[in-house]
Amino acid sequence: MEKTNKAKFYQLALFPMNNGATNVYFVLILSYIANFGNVVLGLSLAFATVMVTAMRVFDAVTDPIIGALMDRTNGRFGKFRPFMVIGNAVMAVAVILLYVFTPMVQATWAKYALFVGLYALWVIGYTLQTSVTRAAQPVLTDDPKQRPLFTVFNTVGSLAGMGVMQAIGPVLASDGLLGDYNAAWYRVMTPIGIGVSVLLTALAVIGIWEKDNSRYFGIGGKTEKVKLSEYVQIIRGNKPLQRLMLAGGGCKLALSVATNMTVLIMLYHCMMGSYDGLYLPMMVLGYVFAAPFFLLTVRTSQKHGQKRSLMTYVAVALVCYVAVTVLLLLWQPGNPACQLSFKNLNLYTVLFVLFFGTGYGAYYATADMPIPMVADCADYETYCSGKFIPGIMGTLFSLVDKLVSSLSGTIVGLAVGFIGLSTLPTKATPYTPGMNWVVIALFCGIPMLAWVVTLLAMGGYSLTGQRMKTIHKVNTARKEAVAQGMTLEEAMEKITDETV
Repeated sequence: MEKTNKAKFYQLALFPMNNGATNVYFVLILSYIANFGNVVLGLSLAFATVMVTAMRVFDAVTDPIIGALMDRTNGRFGKFRPFMVIGNAVMAVAVILLYVFTPMVQATWAKYALFVGLYALWVIGYTLQTSVTRAAQPVLTDDPKQRPLFTVFNTVGSLAGMGVMQAIGPVLASDGLLGDYNAAWYRVMTPIGIGVSVLLTALAVIGIWEKDNSRYFGIGGKTEKVKLSEYVQIIRGNKPLQRLMLAGGGCKLALSVATNMTVLIMLYHCMMGSYDGLYLPMMVLGYVFAAPFFLLTVRTSQKHGQKRSLMTYVAVALVCYVAVTVLLLLWQPGNPACQLSFKNLNLYTVLFVLFFGTGYGAYYATADMPIPMVADCADYETYCSGKFIPGIMGTLFSLVDKLVSSLSGTIVGLAVGFIGLSTLPTKATPYTPGMNWVVIALFCGIPMLAWVVTLLAMGGYSLTGQRMKTIHKVNTARKEAVAQGMTLEEAMEKITDETV
């Protein structure tokens, strides 16, 4: 038996496409659903934005149920693949009915009912598939040098999923094509998003196929029947998971708020005067700046552990966003010297690109780092209790992640209402007094606060690179002993840090 469960290159490269597949819907739904409800269906702004939060909470609540079901599953098609395929199919059906069918309905009450019902159906599908991204990490590889590579390949998946949607969306919304995020825009974006997501899901299924096998399931290779009532006990006993949930939730809140379409419209259109001329170039620059940071985070993780890497580059992002905040404070309406412009390049634009690009690059490179770190927490749980419960571990992390990020839609909606707007801003919305302060708070303030929380939480995170090496040795030795006939209880008692 191999001492380390290593993944083949194609497995490391393809499985992260599952996250890319669900990130397609992260853009298609979570970035645009409030605008769809408010502008296309004519639902009230308060209802549309609050429902985004309510459904995100519903999404979080379904996570533990799906996690427990996943840990009990081990059939003909494995533990993880059924959840990926079924989840993707459910999301596709829900989005087609929501974005294509619902605008044809005339009755207002029916629009409200369909909006809620189909949104809830999509949430179930999303939970089914996205839970696998974290839960399957322990079976993919337990090599400390391979796990950090997830963030690199995940970026490729995100560019193929989230990146494609973020690039195509504004182009199709331009005045010469479909228009300003109207019903026609949603009808066209829906099949594009589904097609991209299905392709990425198929690649991810290929990537996990061989590893979706009971011989990679923990020490004894058996399914665990953990009751939902035991979740609190698991969280209480796994201190690293507690800290990682807090850090991961903060990072996701920062991403959800700062990249919200409404926030970017207020920044690039209402303040800077050129959404079409700034959104796509700034997004591309963010990815360009992120590329070297991905290499740096992998090297740091492999040499010093993922904790050091996460804290280092989140700190870089925090420092850079202090400078971005200062630049936004210096902004003045109508003053070309304090405006972002690539046509009339000025010092303000150069400094903004430099600090925003570096900060966003450092942050974006760490945004999904907690995902492979969940695998470390799952291995730690196996080390402590002997239980292999990756579904529960992954969905417990996602529970807090989603509960925190669920606030993003409501935060943006409340902030917009605070300056007197009754609808979410579009490219037709002029600058409103006080909007600059809202942008500063949402684009910089909340992410910076989230990163401070991340640094405080990870300060006491105990699963360093060296600690994980010891845990892997103990788990592997116990697995070998059980395979040779020793009971799990005996292996847990006799094989410890001191004996390996």
